[in-house]
Amino acid sequence: MKTIKICVGSSCHLKGSYEVIQIFQSLIEKHQLQEVLELRAAFCLGHCTEAVSVMGPNEEVLAVSPDDAEKLFEAVIKPQLGKE
Repeated sequence: MKTIKICVGSSCHLKGSYEVIQIFQSLIEKHQLQEVLELRAAFCLGHCTEAVSVMGPNEEVLAVSPDDAEKLFEAVIKPQLGKE
């Protein structure tokens, strides 16, 4: 199983990390990825000035907003799973 970590520290929280989590949870269910992808909150990923930080299975993506979370999931996260 692969893991995605989404920062929920102060800066990321203020920039919408909980909304990003909800969007990702919805997309994981929509694409039936529950068996291959785990979503976790992380207290801090160390990029507070570039919030929201998302650590994908193979790379970290910075400055994710609720507005671009779905696009990021489709373009970056799914290909890392071999589920394009």
